[in-house]
Amino acid sequence: MAIHVKRAFKYRFCPTDAQAAELSRTFGCVRKVYNMALAARTEAWARHERVNYNQSSAMLTAWKKTEELAFLNEVSSVPLQQTLRHLQGAFVNFFSKRARYPRFKSKRKSRASAEYTSSAFTFRDGRLKLAKMAGPLDIVWSRPLPEGSVPTTVTVSRDAAGRWFVSMLCDDPTVKPLAATDAAVGIDVGLDHLLALSTGEKIANPRHERRDRARLATAQRHCARKEKGSANREKARRTVARIHARITDRRRDGLHKLTTRLVRENQTLVIEDLTVRNMVRNRKLARAISDAAWAEFRSLLEYKAAWYGRDVVVVDRFFPSSKLCSHCGALQEGMPLNVRTWTCDCGTVHDRDVNAAKNLLAAGLAVSVCGAGVRPQRRTPGGQSATKQKISRREP
Repeated sequence: MAIHVKRAFKYRFCPTDAQAAELSRTFGCVRKVYNMALAARTEAWARHERVNYNQSSAMLTAWKKTEELAFLNEVSSVPLQQTLRHLQGAFVNFFSKRARYPRFKSKRKSRASAEYTSSAFTFRDGRLKLAKMAGPLDIVWSRPLPEGSVPTTVTVSRDAAGRWFVSMLCDDPTVKPLAATDAAVGIDVGLDHLLALSTGEKIANPRHERRDRARLATAQRHCARKEKGSANREKARRTVARIHARITDRRRDGLHKLTTRLVRENQTLVIEDLTVRNMVRNRKLARAISDAAWAEFRSLLEYKAAWYGRDVVVVDRFFPSSKLCSHCGALQEGMPLNVRTWTCDCGTVHDRDVNAAKNLLAAGLAVSVCGAGVRPQRRTPGGQSATKQKISRREP
């Protein structure tokens, strides 16, 4: 089955002083237009009126003609139009109850980025030139683009550590479904081990944040001592941001390698529908859960499975995978978190996590046979969700 995949390829680049100044102005104008359009739509909503994208675009044209906002004409108009489209998408998600009400962008906390469509850039012979710029960007080509692919959208961004990135969205004909296999695996996420598989394999938790915790705490103390608004505080803030970026990069790299391996080796992958947003409210486990990045693991697993023709089955979060004996089906009364190994009345000794993975696999295969959707209803509105598994306790 042929699939059409649009894929973003992200690269670092080193701008010249003139390019950095131009991009910084563009980031500021994009943020200004977004906040003004959001304020206008919020005021209209208070008057029981609605403002759509076309009306917001007309407002932008009027703003550019005023004396106090004439600086909006100094940057490319395409990123400004794109930020209005992003705001329209945010409102669509809000009214569809998929997201919260849009929030204003902050100069220091929001992501600095600008999106260019094909009318605002040229890409020839591996050289990318953006509108309003004299020369091409000095991109570090860490990997080539797919042969024959031409970017349709280019997004330029700068992270908190001061690193510049360019992301090119293009068609990737190299992504094709893998050969079908009978292999299936249940996956139980955890903290002691990052993953426990139904095959009995346990994947260690690298704990990337813990490795740099002492260095991060020292850098944060140094930053806190600096005077707010000073150049020294900005340098200290950059040091903290670089440590955070190193932790994030290592975590994402590990998850990419892990999810790619699981998708290539298995046709069916069964996971549990965890509410990570609620779980991180536990003050004792919040840092460890955030470092494990369970939500990002699931996101990567789902889109790679869709790319390569694999199936991801999500079992209901209330399914008692840890308390259920995978050998005889007996259900235990309770199972505190400190119990890592337990013995069933049938005499079977279970590793808590591996047993949970085996039960998830069995429940997932049963759900897929019954025809339930692979994603819970909260992710795909209107879709069929995997029903709650009801397990009756059996006498040994």
